[in-house]
Amino acid sequence: MQKTAKRSKPRLTRTQIFNMSFGFFGIQFGFALQTGNASRILQTFGADVEHLSLFWLVAPLSGMLIQPIIGYFSDRTWTRLGRRRPFFLGGALVAAAALALIPNASVLTLLLPPLLIGAGMLMIMDVAFNVSMEPFRALVADNLPKEQHGYGYAVQTFLIGAGAIVGSFLPYVLSQYFGVSKVAGQGHVPDNVIWSFYAGAIVLVLSLLWTVITTKEYTPEELKSFDENEEETETHSHSFTSIFKDFRNMPKAMKQLGLVQFFSWFALFSMWVFTTPAIAQHIYHLSPTDTSSVGYADAGNLTGVLFGVYNLVATIFALLLPRLYHAIGKKKTHMLALGISGIGLISILFIQDPNLLYIPMIAVGIAWASILATPYSILSGVVPVKKMGLYMGLFNLFITLPQLVNGVIGSLLVKYVFQHQAVYCLTMAGIFMLLAAVSTLTVKAE
Repeated sequence: MQKTAKRSKPRLTRTQIFNMSFGFFGIQFGFALQTGNASRILQTFGADVEHLSLFWLVAPLSGMLIQPIIGYFSDRTWTRLGRRRPFFLGGALVAAAALALIPNASVLTLLLPPLLIGAGMLMIMDVAFNVSMEPFRALVADNLPKEQHGYGYAVQTFLIGAGAIVGSFLPYVLSQYFGVSKVAGQGHVPDNVIWSFYAGAIVLVLSLLWTVITTKEYTPEELKSFDENEEETETHSHSFTSIFKDFRNMPKAMKQLGLVQFFSWFALFSMWVFTTPAIAQHIYHLSPTDTSSVGYADAGNLTGVLFGVYNLVATIFALLLPRLYHAIGKKKTHMLALGISGIGLISILFIQDPNLLYIPMIAVGIAWASILATPYSILSGVVPVKKMGLYMGLFNLFITLPQLVNGVIGSLLVKYVFQHQAVYCLTMAGIFMLLAAVSTLTVKAE
């Protein structure tokens, strides 16, 4: 039987690639507000510092359950909106609603305690973010030829960083330059945080709509016609249970990257959860229970600024990644970035001047750029194209599992080992980043 002639997938322009990933700007805008302020909000509603990691468990748990499922169904979905777009648009609408509600949990106390409402909104927000994010990773592999994958993921990283910069800085900017109050009464979230979350909800929806309107997706028939989509000789089950079979049969390089991801995201989870209490205790010398003072508000705002700095660095460094890939290879680039970050996080233990905290955040930004781009660029070249969405979702397990482990043991460590001193959680994060750098030596694919 004569085979149908295959054709190459056309290269896209820089504008097309930018539009295709612009929704990530809004997603990360909202995600940055969450990572920079969720611990602060939960402590405002009464959470103890040793329990923060337990509340944050909803994020990796929802990702572990949702992303493989979304990947599976987005591989098999075709609607008037396309294949991936219905998922990240629907997720954006739900996430935007959660962003608007979480800082206002204190006004819903007739229903449940504000701490439970806040944790519930955090869970809904994380589920929605996961629904939106996974299809974006697969969309790059769907629409771009393999030689543009590295550039496509670098553009995504650039937009992720840009969104996170705005989201991270916004509470500080509103209080510092627009006079919006940064303090509130016991049990209430400050106005600068509330208005930042409102802005995040609006930007999230608008950016996702931009991608939906400006981006074309290839139909399943068009994808089959491209020469990089090789026909598979074995018969594959189309049942939902095939996810477990595909997980067992994942490419070896994916498992090797999984170890790197485990150490990297264990470190990131510690940093996101404990930076605000660490700064409040280690830099401003506040007690673990002091969450309504001006000093604690300053610590929370500083955390947002620091997170904005590492995202700014990531945005700039993302533009250099394609050149580094070409010069020293993806694996060495990733190892170098993770190693620099590990040293930076450990150095926080020896810092007392808040102005010096920007130095370790620069190091974190270098790693963050590579974490968001390099593993996916490597992965996109070793997994079956027909199952790109599924494998991108399964790969997320190597992100969520370490966060679940950290969430469980982190609360025990900070209470019984670190004696409520959150700064040691950041030291631990640095050690895990160094372990991630070393583990890149096991990866055998570029």
